[in-house]
Amino acid sequence: MTRIMIAPGKYVQGFGELKRLKSHIGTFGKSFLVLISGGGLARLGETLAESFDGDAGALVFEKFNGECSRKEIDRIRTVCREKKCDAVLGVGGGKILDTAKAVAYYEQKPAVVVPTIASTDAPCSALSVIYTEEGVFSEYLVLPKNPDVVLVDTEVISKAPVRLLAAGMGDALATYFEARACIAADKTNMPGGHATKAALALAKLCYDTLLADGVKALLAVEASACTKAVENIVEANTYLSGLGFESGGLGAAHAVHNGFTVMEECHGLYHGEKVAFGTLVQLVLENAPEKELEEVLGFCASVGLPVTLEEMGVTEVNPERIMEVAKTACAPGETIHNMPFAVTPQDVSAAILAADALGRSFLA
Repeated sequence: MTRIMIAPGKYVQGFGELKRLKSHIGTFGKSFLVLISGGGLARLGETLAESFDGDAGALVFEKFNGECSRKEIDRIRTVCREKKCDAVLGVGGGKILDTAKAVAYYEQKPAVVVPTIASTDAPCSALSVIYTEEGVFSEYLVLPKNPDVVLVDTEVISKAPVRLLAAGMGDALATYFEARACIAADKTNMPGGHATKAALALAKLCYDTLLADGVKALLAVEASACTKAVENIVEANTYLSGLGFESGGLGAAHAVHNGFTVMEECHGLYHGEKVAFGTLVQLVLENAPEKELEEVLGFCASVGLPVTLEEMGVTEVNPERIMEVAKTACAPGETIHNMPFAVTPQDVSAAILAADALGRSFLA
């Protein structure tokens, strides 16, 4: 049996760490392409420049056009070549980071990822999600390696909207349960091997950290404070969940998330908010013990993650539309087929309705 675990070359996290960027990536070369949004440049441009001791020529700033598309990747690749950049930095949210990772891969340059929010576990992954120019999902670009450096400045993260931190906890919530299911089913993980003991241990640590520090971190960020609990949750959302999902494997929770993308009412939700409800659905499919269900329900309610269809934006529960969600979640190739038992659309539809009932009962 082949066991595979993958991870970024270096993970750096700390308050004000962006000011020390050069010390972490200076060995990559003399010229660095920085892909960033206009707003991000206004907020962080000066800090980035200062981190390179005011060396005006070291950083080549390029504003992101808003979509991780093939056209945008090709445009940034051209800039990288024309400016003779030695490495590619993505500074911002998921689409910027995915674009930077793709450009670095195609141009064979080191990839540096600097997330400004902790809303998903994508920064550490060897994956870019490609969309059309109109923002419709196109393809997954599986990369041969993870980013060379992931730098997380918790001073920046703690200033982002609190809902984004909570959404990141929703994404991280699924990590342990999905890894546990994949291992029970003897399924392969994202790099195509079986999970190591380390991957499952990190996934479990991710879940334990959410329970221990989730509420404390949320309250601290609401008060514009960066505490040890915030540091722990940022690590759980970004690093522990990132390694846990990629080297542990995905199960029903993310497939149910994908299913809910067919419902227009859910388009205003963040990725992690849908994954959180998908986790409840997975636990129902597994017929998880009541104690475990109550623990997850309690956590979700305490940090503002949805536990009912109404909280997902679905005010009218139509069985036919729920079945469409279920069919999408069970499409060929979906990660729901990593569960240690066969799953049908009928199973998923019933689990969604039961999870909704559990959530309503818990909130009542």
